[in-house]
Amino acid sequence: MSFFTNMINLQLMLFSLIAVGVLTKRIGIVDQHARKALSNLLIFIILPCSIVQSFIGTDDVSASFLISCIQAIVLSMLIQLFAINISKVIFAKFDEGKKSVLSYGLITSNSSFIGIPIAESLYGSMGVLYTSIFQIPIRITMWTAGLSLFTDVKKRDAYRKVIKHPCIIAIFVGFILMLAPITLPTFMTSAIKRISQCSIPVSMIVIGAILSDADLKTLFSPAVLFFTAIRLIIFPVSVYFVLMPFHLDPLLVNICVIMTGMPAGSTTSILADTYKGDSMFASQITFVSTLFSIFTIPMLSLLFA
Repeated sequence: MSFFTNMINLQLMLFSLIAVGVLTKRIGIVDQHARKALSNLLIFIILPCSIVQSFIGTDDVSASFLISCIQAIVLSMLIQLFAINISKVIFAKFDEGKKSVLSYGLITSNSSFIGIPIAESLYGSMGVLYTSIFQIPIRITMWTAGLSLFTDVKKRDAYRKVIKHPCIIAIFVGFILMLAPITLPTFMTSAIKRISQCSIPVSMIVIGAILSDADLKTLFSPAVLFFTAIRLIIFPVSVYFVLMPFHLDPLLVNICVIMTGMPAGSTTSILADTYKGDSMFASQITFVSTLFSIFTIPMLSLLFA
C-alpha cells in the first residue's frame, strides 16, 4: 500500500502545482505570451535535460537492459497502432470535428508534460529513461497519423518534425553518452541535473495555465466523459491485462500502463485551434481527462501493488 500512498501524495502535489498555474494565469502573473514562453522552455530545454540526465544516471547497460529498451519501443508501437485503429470504431458516431479531436486525444497522451515527472518521481532515472524511449513511437504518430486528422500532411515534413524534436534529439544524445566512453565535465552534468529538476514544477504550472482557459459550461458532457473513461481507465487496464501473461520487466509494464493512462495531450487543443478544428471541445477533453487523472493514476497503481 506504500506505493499507492506515494501515488496519492504525488498526485496531490501535482494538483497543487496545477492550482498554482491556474491562479497565476487568473490573476495575470502568467499571460498567453508567458505561458507560451514557459512551454517552449519546457519542451526545448527542461524536458530534454531531464531525458539526458536519465541516461547519464544509468550504470547498468546490460544485454537485458537493451532488450527492455527494444521491448519498450515495440510495445509502444503496438499500442499506438491499436489506438489508431480502435479510435476509428469507437468514435465513428461523432461528427467529423469531434471525431478528429477524440481520435487524436486517444493516439497522443500527455506523456511528456505529466508522464515524465510522474515516472521520475516514482521510478527515478530508470523511469524517465523507459518513458523517453516509450515516447518515440508516440512522437512519430503525433506528427503523422495524428496531424493527418486535422490537415493533409506530407510524410517527409512529418518525419522531419519528429527527427528535429528536442526530446527525440535528447534520447539519441543520451544513448551516445550512455554507451560511448564519454564523460562530461562535472559542471555540465551538474547544470543538466539542476535544469532537469525543474521539470515537475514548470510542467504542472504550464498545465494549470492551459486548463484555466477551459470552458466550464459544457465541461462534463457525455462525449467528454466517454472519452475520459476510455483514455484513463479502459485503455490502460486493457494494456495491463494483455501484457500480464508475458512476464516482462515489471518496471517496463508499469511504465507502459501508466503512460497509456495519461490524459489527452495539450497539443490536442493546439492543433484543433491551429487548423480550425473543434478547439473548444479539445480544451474540454484535455481539462477533464487531466482533472480525473489525479484520481485514476493512483487507482492504476493498485494493479502494481
